Amino acid sequence: MSNVFEDLENNWENLSSVSIFKDKEPLDHRYLPEKLVHREDQIRQIARYWVDVLSDVTPSNVTLYGKTGTGKTAASKFAREQLLEIANKKKVFVRVEHIRCTDYTTEYQVIAEICNRLGRTVPNRGWTKAEVVNTFRDTFRLRNTYGKKLQLIVILDEIDILLDKDGDGILYTLTRTDNVSVLCISNYLDFKNLIKSRVKSSLNDKEIVFPPYGANQLSDILSERAELSFQDDVLDDDVIPLCSAMAAKEEGDARYALDLLKSAGEIAFDEESKKVTSEHVRKAKDTIEHNKVIEIISTLPLQQQRVLEAILNLTKQGEEISSGKLYDEYKEISKKDAVTYRRIFDFINELELLGIISTNTISRGRGKGRTNIIKLQCDETLLETTLYTI
Repeated sequence: MSNVFEDLENNWENLSSVSIFKDKEPLDHRYLPEKLVHREDQIRQIARYWVDVLSDVTPSNVTLYGKTGTGKTAASKFAREQLLEIANKKKVFVRVEHIRCTDYTTEYQVIAEICNRLGRTVPNRGWTKAEVVNTFRDTFRLRNTYGKKLQLIVILDEIDILLDKDGDGILYTLTRTDNVSVLCISNYLDFKNLIKSRVKSSLNDKEIVFPPYGANQLSDILSERAELSFQDDVLDDDVIPLCSAMAAKEEGDARYALDLLKSAGEIAFDEESKKVTSEHVRKAKDTIEHNKVIEIISTLPLQQQRVLEAILNLTKQGEEISSGKLYDEYKEISKKDAVTYRRIFDFINELELLGIISTNTISRGRGKGRTNIIKLQCDETLLETTLYTI
């Protein structure tokens, strides 16, 4: 058998003259362009709060709010690169460390990771919290070759995940350490409900809100990335406007817009089409939504999966699904492992936020009160297949 990678590489070279793509990287949401369009104001706000560090003064703590795909992470990384560039010119000893709280979900893990990045070896487990914190704080005795002390800015991306799992100890430790500033990134305006009063006082942060992108703004973003990613004249004129309009309906999510455009290009390439068309965009939308539903359902906690199974069963029976009927069906599925009726309402709210179900409160008439009616918002067959293959 010939080498499959060599065959693919040769095939790619043979198709290079009609290839859809020049470079796929700019269509990845993690790609950092030279210019971040429609986020200039937010970048300037971050810079205004960070500029003190260039005078060896610990800058303000900052929090970035906004829904997924509104440019929070990209703006913080863009500001970081510009800060490090000027700090290097001014011989200021600054480090900016970006921590994904989906990867480091406890205070110990975060502090250990920062220590390791700063050259202080700390094991992933086995030390006491005090040993890790003392090693971290000891780092700030270091000076660079110009006699400047280290100033550290820690970016905690999706901090609500860490706070929900491990509490607010990480913020208390960082905000009570000299020469350390924190930039928190959250998709939720109410994430501070997870923080105790004394920690909020230490944090004393400056807040920056990232509004959703509009269709025209998304079109500008896609146009810039498309110029870097696609060969000339391979996109039909309606492709970028369609991707932008679809993403605008998804709460202005630039990640979704980029995924749509990239997937449309890949589908066109697989079909050996010389053009990316609106039909390729629609196929991409179906594929992305299909994969998104599978991912969401597969990663839900067991009890929420049981609630979905109960909704599916009642839907297949043609039942109008009230919360009472749902709870009865859920108890039948869960047997002796059922949660309380009140807890079911939390699950319903969370599933609605994920877009898998919808709820509608209706009045039963005078003296009969009001009832929540629940409806499935994803494909029944896809839900059934996913639930029963987990």
